[in-house]
Amino acid sequence: MTENRNNSIEINKEEFRKIGHQLIDDISDFLSSIDKKPVTVKESPNQLQSILGNTSLPEIGTPATELISRATNLLLNHSLLNGHPKFLGYITSSAAPIGALADLLAASVNPNVGAHILSPMATEIEKQTIQWLAEFIGVSPNYGGILVSGGNMANFTAFLAARTAKAPKSIKEDGLSNISQKLTIYCSKTTHTWVDKAAILFGLGTKSIRWIQTDSSNKMNNKVLEETIKEDIKNGFKPIMVIGTAGDVSTGVVDSLKGISTICKDYDLWFHIDGAYGVPATVIPKYKKLFDGLSEADSIALDPHKWLYSPLEAGCTLVKNPQHLIDTYSSHPEYYNFSNDENEIAQNFYEYGLQNSRGFRALKVWLSLQQIGRSGYEKLIGEDIELSEILFDLAKENAELEAVSQNLSITTFRYIPINFKESNDYLNKLNEALLNKLQTGGELFLSNAIVNEMYCLRACVVNFRTSKKDIKEIIDIIIREGRKAHSKLQERIVNE
Repeated sequence: MTENRNNSIEINKEEFRKIGHQLIDDISDFLSSIDKKPVTVKESPNQLQSILGNTSLPEIGTPATELISRATNLLLNHSLLNGHPKFLGYITSSAAPIGALADLLAASVNPNVGAHILSPMATEIEKQTIQWLAEFIGVSPNYGGILVSGGNMANFTAFLAARTAKAPKSIKEDGLSNISQKLTIYCSKTTHTWVDKAAILFGLGTKSIRWIQTDSSNKMNNKVLEETIKEDIKNGFKPIMVIGTAGDVSTGVVDSLKGISTICKDYDLWFHIDGAYGVPATVIPKYKKLFDGLSEADSIALDPHKWLYSPLEAGCTLVKNPQHLIDTYSSHPEYYNFSNDENEIAQNFYEYGLQNSRGFRALKVWLSLQQIGRSGYEKLIGEDIELSEILFDLAKENAELEAVSQNLSITTFRYIPINFKESNDYLNKLNEALLNKLQTGGELFLSNAIVNEMYCLRACVVNFRTSKKDIKEIIDIIIREGRKAHSKLQERIVNE
């Protein structure tokens, strides 16, 4: 047969070009006017389902032109816009536009970056991206690693490598149930909830976690850490891993990493750093000392889709000795024909992580690193921190706000009515009600943090579109909505 198959999935050259041009025009208009749109639209799940249409699976296909047009309208007009300059909520950055183009290009080639033979150029680009990320944060470019979906998976990948490296070698055949000593891990009480998930999913159980108290600056108390390790060893436990945080998600605090590193060396423990959010700040010279000890880590998690402005999804695990990843994840079933007959050894990323089939996440990170460059990131990240500091200072100066904390690009504060005489419980309820209103109002999107039993508004600036003007307007919005929330809460209390 010489004729091409006639099918409904192919789009001919001219139609593809026409659809693509229209889509790029629509996206360009969207990005250029994003600041004029609401941050989010107040639509309930039922309303969205009605807009989407509760229809059955189509029996007959619909033309691509019509489908792309409708999908464009649905997404651009009915989404939370984390690229909006007043989105300072969860740690999801405004995405670099070059990343959108990168994802289109990557999907067009559709390499499976699990084995080199399936993705020759994509594999080499990911390897170079890993090297550049290591250089970016100031550790040896000899760190190996892999791009994953985000912070949870980056930390999980390192967690399993640590377990393989530090648990008895029999674990692969005999499992955890046959280990005589209970494996234990150590982290600050402010560490992200991924630790709970990892302990449960990977067989250690939540009782294996030692949640170490923090000091007055909210850093892990390293003295208590060492005392706890000593006590566990005395009682027959087997410590295997300490997790330090480089920018905790609530307040942005960086643990005393150098001290943790020393303890890990003294007791032969794996030193992991969760730097998913904060570690890119190492690019700024004046913050390098804050991250002393980073280069001593056995593994580091970081998320380019957080403070490197990559579109979702893009997380990364870096490991000082990449052989630990291979020891953990490599397998060679007979149906894998991924060997190379040449003298050079090809890297197969399926041996570095949990996935076999893998998309080309690296392209958008690789292109952004080149477009922006080290100096460009230093400027952008520095400006984000400066804006966070401005927000903290404005909150401190305002009689109706209480500035609570400021670290890296995260500021926490809360609304307090003038002549306030109520309890902390009332303030917690008030600020929770205020946050709920802000998150659905469309003008501004913040998140929350609990700091010293205070329910706080939390603003995380990882947004290259946010300006000083936005920060000043944010204060005005919070004061206006805070007064309304206080009035409503007072009225409700009176009526109860």
